[in-house]
Amino acid sequence: MSTSLEQLNAWINAPRENEQLEFKEAKTQYDLTKLYRYCVAITNEGGGTIILGVTDKRPRIVIGINAFQNPEDIQSKILDKLHFRIVVETLIHPDGRVLVFHIHPRPKGTAYQFDGSYLMRSTEDTVPMTEDRLRAIFNEGKPSWLSEIARTCLRADEIIQLLDTQSYFDILKLPYPAQREGVLERFAGEKLIIARSDSYDITNLGALLFSKNLKEFEGVQRKAARVVVYEGAGKINTKTDKIGIKGYAVGFEALIDYINGQLPSNEVVGKALRGTVQMYPEIAIRELVANALIHQDFNETGMSVMIEIYSDRIEISSPGKPFILPERFIDEYQSRNERLADLMRRMRICEETGSGIDRVVQSVEAFQLPAPDFRVGERHTNIVLFSHKPLDEMDNRDKIRACYQHCCLRYVMNERMTNQSLRGRFKLPETRADYASRIIRDTIEAGFIRDENPESGSRRYAKYIPFWA
Repeated sequence: MSTSLEQLNAWINAPRENEQLEFKEAKTQYDLTKLYRYCVAITNEGGGTIILGVTDKRPRIVIGINAFQNPEDIQSKILDKLHFRIVVETLIHPDGRVLVFHIHPRPKGTAYQFDGSYLMRSTEDTVPMTEDRLRAIFNEGKPSWLSEIARTCLRADEIIQLLDTQSYFDILKLPYPAQREGVLERFAGEKLIIARSDSYDITNLGALLFSKNLKEFEGVQRKAARVVVYEGAGKINTKTDKIGIKGYAVGFEALIDYINGQLPSNEVVGKALRGTVQMYPEIAIRELVANALIHQDFNETGMSVMIEIYSDRIEISSPGKPFILPERFIDEYQSRNERLADLMRRMRICEETGSGIDRVVQSVEAFQLPAPDFRVGERHTNIVLFSHKPLDEMDNRDKIRACYQHCCLRYVMNERMTNQSLRGRFKLPETRADYASRIIRDTIEAGFIRDENPESGSRRYAKYIPFWA
């Protein structure tokens, strides 16, 4: 493995560290125990790179490192202590000696420990892994929750009674088979049921998507979506609390209709007619609810997909942490539950091409709403849509988030953000170009975007791209 100075400079100039990259100053020495702990944490999190001899605060500079003069020796010590191999490189940069530690990802289903602790990173340190995270690692390679059995030893007529087979063919616009055997064969091919020699089983996938009543499936009903409507902006007073009854596929349209029916709307008076406009774009609601259902971690217990509606926002939460960073939701895609995603895509309930969040951001911009906020907790992912707020009432975080998402959206459309395009996003006149420039400057300083051509002296025609581009 060989790292060039060009690659090192690209890492150094990246706007921010990411989950695969760590910088440590370590000018004269670096604690060996701390190095062991970081190696364990990084391999547990999928592998990455530690660079010693570079400051970790932007703007990063090479200051050189005098510690670990023998790379082969430290490689050997790490292997003896941690029982996995890494590669250590020495690079001679014009400003000093740099060490690059290449750490491979852990094997599937395995977590490494140091002095009895399975480690992961947290801000500027390493901490013991949570029980849920460890359980998820040890469950890797085992049959997925969706392939487990929800009901067993059923007759053919019981399958038809429990599952809405008609909706499957209606949604996919297929003719309903004349014989029951054709229905069961199709469902078995989709892994919704399993045919035994003298009976049938319904998988969790089949029950989750097509059950007529989730209460008939004890292990699946807790995955039903829940919609809670509050009075005001807090949780003190609950107006309604409704839990879904039907499977995701057969009940999706009714779920979206119910959510939209609970959302506030604005009355608009045209030249001749009076009408109402929803506070939030329906396409955003559809995409975010579909994403929450599809990408949830089914191994998380005690929680389900929740849609919480407040007077000033709607929050959609899904069990489990995402596979990719929230900052990359717009341009990257990785499905947690591929079989479920495939079926939902074919039934036109969701997009599997990664364009869902793009459409959310685009529709939010069209409605002139604050940018959605993607938040990751210890055991869940939460996405917040905000009701209308004038630009001058938004705080700096709102403006930076909107600027970054606008820049990402332009980039994935093979366009570039400019002062003019950002003014269009916020509906600002040309006379407020300085105001837009200030938002762009703040977003650059926060490390989310950068100038595509920093050598150009023109600010008026400058173009900007996301930090990861």
